[in-house]
Amino acid sequence: MDQIIQQIGKTVSDVLSSPPVRIGFQAFAIYWIILWLAAAYWAFRDMQLRTENPVLPYVMASLIILFTPVLFPAAVIVYRIIRPQERIGEVYERNLAEEALLAEVEAVHTCPTCARRIDDEWIICPTCRTRLKRVCPNCSRLVGLDWSLCAWCGKDFERRDVAAASLTELAIAARPTQIEAPAPTSIARAQTRAIRSGRSAPDPLPER
Repeated sequence: MDQIIQQIGKTVSDVLSSPPVRIGFQAFAIYWIILWLAAAYWAFRDMQLRTENPVLPYVMASLIILFTPVLFPAAVIVYRIIRPQERIGEVYERNLAEEALLAEVEAVHTCPTCARRIDDEWIICPTCRTRLKRVCPNCSRLVGLDWSLCAWCGKDFERRDVAAASLTELAIAARPTQIEAPAPTSIARAQTRAIRSGRSAPDPLPER
């Protein structure tokens, strides 16, 4: 029995000490070390894509290196657990998608009274008859109700035509005051009465 065990051990030692087996073990060890260093570099590059902190990539790579070639698979598992779930590019894309969706929602105009969807060219809401826009009296384009001036022609809606009103008032004030002459019927009656009484008719216009 002892001879059989010794024979088996000798056979195994001969196989392990053979040049092909030793070359195979060496190749596997070199491959494992390369895989260890590659895992450290992968963690470094992956962390650069997931954070803007310039120190964290070096920390993660050092973590895998410190676990040695024997335990580095455990370090890779730990890294995959604690790393950020989204990359920086994915975060930017998500933010852009949210902003685009928000801009699309804001681009849909609704009536301030009934909250129904309206068109940009409408002046009055057809549902509740709320006035939405007005027409510029100068260029006849649609403008907002809260606009203080027209963005197309520069018409100032808050400025009144004060100059025209002032000129009209000045023209009215500058008219000469006319002396009202006595009505013709009154003059005729006075002359008739003077003739009947035998007196001379009074001069309708007094001498100046």
